[in-house]
Amino acid sequence: MGVKGSKERLSKQDIDFLKVNTRYDENTINEWYKGFMTDCPDGKLTPTSFMQIYSKCFPTGNANEFCDHVFRTFDSDKNGFIDFKEFLLAIDVTSSGSPEEKLNWAFSMYDVDGNGWIDLQEMTKIVKSIYNMMGPTQQLALDSFESPELRAEGIFKRMDINSVILNERKPRKML
Repeated sequence: MGVKGSKERLSKQDIDFLKVNTRYDENTINEWYKGFMTDCPDGKLTPTSFMQIYSKCFPTGNANEFCDHVFRTFDSDKNGFIDFKEFLLAIDVTSSGSPEEKLNWAFSMYDVDGNGWIDLQEMTKIVKSIYNMMGPTQQLALDSFESPELRAEGIFKRMDINSVILNERKPRKML
């Protein structure tokens, strides 16, 4: 998915691809690209840089584990970094996508091992990472209601009506 050619500008091919696969026009794509290249001059968002940026939103919590899950989902070609196209595709889905697109994106994040199924262990990993990211004060408030394990179990039970492990076909049925 890498950005080819000049790093100062996107190629016409990349712009056309992003216009077709996102809800952005050419000017908006170029603005996003300028910002991306300011933060990532080599055109690659690394896990460390991603975590540093994301952690600013949760200064009292530990966002490391949650960032790993989000990064894994953004890095669609699994090459260890997020290029601009991967970044903009993910931003588009998470901010402007249809409910089905957002659900499919979230499913990919919860499917930690990538086998097309979400089991209770994977659900619990994600919920724990969210609790950790929120920080001690907010986590204490949540813990007084529900532990991460109980929260994950409750979510899993509500979403997995037939007591079968969630699979990639089920998110569409929930809409």
